[in-house]
Amino acid sequence: MRVCQLTGKKANKAFAVSHSHRRTKRLQHVNLQNKKIWWPEGKCYVLLKISTKALKTLDTKGINVMAREAGIDLNKYKC
Repeated sequence: MRVCQLTGKKANKAFAVSHSHRRTKRLQHVNLQNKKIWWPEGKCYVLLKISTKALKTLDTKGINVMAREAGIDLNKYKC
């Protein structure tokens, strides 16, 4: 499933609207990236599937705070 590991973001349900204004259901997926992020406490890289929005937030909050908020153990994701 396409879900950000740090923020929990997932696909949004939306309509694809044609020229004749016929609406069909579609999904707007999250922009997920597989990233190696340096974890200073563990002194190693951590491989996470996170959204680009989470990457920006990671710069301000830090990986320890975001992992604690998400309730994940970073030891499981060591490279």
